[in-house]
Amino acid sequence: MVRIATGLLISLLLLGGCNSQYDHPAPPRVTAAPKFPSQDSTLAVPISLSLDEIQAGLERRTPRKLWSIDERRENCVPAQRIKAFGGRIKVTPDIGCRIVGQVTRGRIRLSGSGQRITITLPVNAVLSARDVGGVLKSETADGSATVRADVRLSVDRNWNPHAKVDISYGWTEPPGIDFLGQRIRFVKRADKELAKVVSGLERDLQKEIAKVRIRPVIADAWKEGFTVIELNREKPPAWMRVTPSGLGFSGYRVAGRRVELVVAAQAVTETFVGDKPAMPVPTPLPPQLETVQNSGLRFFIPVVADYTQLEPVVLRALRKLAARGIRLEGVGRVDAKFEKVTIYATSDNRLAVGIEAQVEPVGERFGTRFGKSHGRIWLTGTPVSTPNSQVIRVRDLEIFGGADRMAADLLIQLMLSDKVKEEIATSLTEDFSEDYDKVLEAARRAIANRREGDFRLSATIDDVNHDLVQVTGAGLFLRVAATGKGQILYSPR
Repeated sequence: MVRIATGLLISLLLLGGCNSQYDHPAPPRVTAAPKFPSQDSTLAVPISLSLDEIQAGLERRTPRKLWSIDERRENCVPAQRIKAFGGRIKVTPDIGCRIVGQVTRGRIRLSGSGQRITITLPVNAVLSARDVGGVLKSETADGSATVRADVRLSVDRNWNPHAKVDISYGWTEPPGIDFLGQRIRFVKRADKELAKVVSGLERDLQKEIAKVRIRPVIADAWKEGFTVIELNREKPPAWMRVTPSGLGFSGYRVAGRRVELVVAAQAVTETFVGDKPAMPVPTPLPPQLETVQNSGLRFFIPVVADYTQLEPVVLRALRKLAARGIRLEGVGRVDAKFEKVTIYATSDNRLAVGIEAQVEPVGERFGTRFGKSHGRIWLTGTPVSTPNSQVIRVRDLEIFGGADRMAADLLIQLMLSDKVKEEIATSLTEDFSEDYDKVLEAARRAIANRREGDFRLSATIDDVNHDLVQVTGAGLFLRVAATGKGQILYSPR
């Protein structure tokens, strides 16, 4: 509370009946718009491959009859020898035969989960030993094996897919014939031919994988990644500009009958308030990066309280205070009429608050002889907040330029009144919660599903936080940092 010296009051009494008009110098106006640092982001570009299509391709490439045999073997049953007279004596001769048969395959099956892809190929052998030693006309042997391949996918620097195949197999029923207590085995012969099948299977798988032309898809997704997205249409209009800077293969995942290759696109995300920024200029598809930092989608969302929204709130609060009655120490009750409030940004992150009013003392002590004081007085104050709070308060309200030499003016005294300053500060308290939620919801909708040609930008906001309030030319401003996940999906119409 400001106390008026007795001598000064006497001077005011001697000036009874005079009106004072005061034009207080205004604080400098700051018009700078809010600025945002650019953010490093990562967008996923999933490319889906069909296990069914790769499986069908292998089915077409791999013949049902893997190989056939028709050959004469002179030692189907090797000669039997015994140890006698210091050596080994042949007691039965080599028994020859004719081996006839074929090996066929069953249905090729691709399956997998996570990062594992498995190819399973059943093999069936039907082999006959004919004219065995001129005694037996034919003996038939059945055998079966399972070829298993574990596949790992990769993408080279030029965006061509490759498959690394680790193939193994084993005979669950090795083909062979029991004859005269001996076993005619066909495994070595079958293994030799099966090795050729395994080699062909690996080669054919590479060809099927290579048929998947992912480079054109990646090139188109890269081009569509250069974009500008409207985050909020108004209050304030806000935009996010996305400029891709690199691409890298970040792995794959098998889910059901699909293989999802994931390419990670590094990008710079920028936030703008006001006019829509210029579109970024696409660059040619670069070679693959060796490593990709998966930082997720990161950008800013501006939440702004326009000063024109605060002005009527302050004016209403002051008029209500005047209606309840205001007393100034040393003067008594005064009649105050608040006419206009002007608020804008000034230097040192402070608010300028201009109050246009007239004030006149009333009552028996001074009455109207004291005269009216009319004009506009400027105060400045500092908006303050705490991190991640949507409530803004103003503190350190004071007369701009000081008030010592003008303390005799009733208008100055009115503005220095504790009640008036408290009412101004209280009415300037701003709760951003409602606007905060609206702006976040608008941003979520804007990035949730945006189509560009055959591609969709789909993104989520998983976490938000904001720093302290800033005073800008556009209004009181909260810079909300949003993080989430974003992907560019190939989705033909």
